[in-house]
Amino acid sequence: MGGRRLAHLRKGAATALCLVAALAPLLGPAPARAQSSEPMSLIRDTEIEETLRLDSEPLFRAAGLESKSIRILLIGSRDLNAFAGPGVMAVFTGLILESKSPNELQGVIAHEVAHLAGGHSARSGEMSQAGLRPFLLTMGLGVLAALAGNVEAGAVLASNASFFGALGAMGYSREQESRADQAGASYLEAAGLSGRGLVTFFDNFRYQEVFAEARRFGYFRSHPLSSSRIEALRARVEQMSHVDAPDDPESVRRHTIMKAKLQGFINPGVAIVKCAEPKADYPTRYACAIAQYQLKEPDRALKLIDALLAEQPENPYLWELKGQILFEFGRTAEAEAPQRRSVTLKPNAPLLRVNLGQTLIALPEETKVDEGIRELKTALNQDDENSVAWRLLAQAYDARKRDGLARYATAEYNYIEGDKRQALIFALRARDLLERNTPEWRRANDIVLATENDPQVIRARRGG
Repeated sequence: MGGRRLAHLRKGAATALCLVAALAPLLGPAPARAQSSEPMSLIRDTEIEETLRLDSEPLFRAAGLESKSIRILLIGSRDLNAFAGPGVMAVFTGLILESKSPNELQGVIAHEVAHLAGGHSARSGEMSQAGLRPFLLTMGLGVLAALAGNVEAGAVLASNASFFGALGAMGYSREQESRADQAGASYLEAAGLSGRGLVTFFDNFRYQEVFAEARRFGYFRSHPLSSSRIEALRARVEQMSHVDAPDDPESVRRHTIMKAKLQGFINPGVAIVKCAEPKADYPTRYACAIAQYQLKEPDRALKLIDALLAEQPENPYLWELKGQILFEFGRTAEAEAPQRRSVTLKPNAPLLRVNLGQTLIALPEETKVDEGIRELKTALNQDDENSVAWRLLAQAYDARKRDGLARYATAEYNYIEGDKRQALIFALRARDLLERNTPEWRRANDIVLATENDPQVIRARRGG
């Protein structure tokens, strides 16, 4: 890690989707109109991220974009929205829940990919002017406050983020929107997908055109809609050879599971009602298990999960969920086995390793703590921008009285979270305690060099 450069501020915090539970009660019922004060959070979930990536990759390829260079963010909010900017594409949970098919969601993704490929934000500079990175960091801090048990503080941080101002600054012109429609349709065609989903999605929300801007969903504030745009897009799509291409059954399966999972976390009451239906399918029962977990009924949730595992013993996400429930309800020793199983089944998923590492460092045996440290380091080798993993690693090093490494991990945590002053303080302490020229010493030194002359740090030193 010592060779990595700190050329730019690294992005957002990483944590499991289950953390949205801490903020979900604050979201309230689905709004009848857009509300700019709605709390939201940047959330992480391996299963949903994988689905979004699989939906997006054929469109990235069609647009000539390198998939690995684009970070897909999942924003926890009931607002119907999505946005894209240099190296980033974000999808809101509200948008996913409103999409009726994979093709509708891919249609919106294709439109956002067109903005990326067209460099609309990059050329006009809206992303930097809007302060998107501070927004993402605020979202991460909001989730971390909830993680620490201070739900009220998490809600304040999330709701006060400058997100809606950022979207206003990023608003595209109608000309750019029309170009993105046409380019998105072309990418869908090139990927062998129908463009009808994009038309249908816009058509479903045609009524937003007549609303005053403040009453529109966020997506239609930053992406102005018009009937003429919809009809021009429809005319183009109907002439394309893949207009009648059906959704791939596997895509439908993934999409249904993704929506069910979000429903269980965000609308547990709805999920439980659906579970009462006779012969409920897998997504419905999966959502019901999550809903019972959210409603503080761990035994009922675990019973449902065990029944699902009897049918799908190789499903890493069921093992992940079982381990998470056991851990969160104080059954730490029991959580270890299912979390190990999830990592065995999906070894390249760093978030699953973070869950296992968190459990291991919470156990009383020193050998378990040391193994937890190894799991967290492996996760960070796979995704070094996971601030939760750095915080847990600092906690584990502190428990093992490895002071230099604990301060180094804390410096990494603060650097990712955007607190450069604290990152500098802890990196200086780490550098004094660590053996010179080790990878961690060099990395701490990199943080010092990257932050000591930063304007933010200089202002803090002056008390400004």
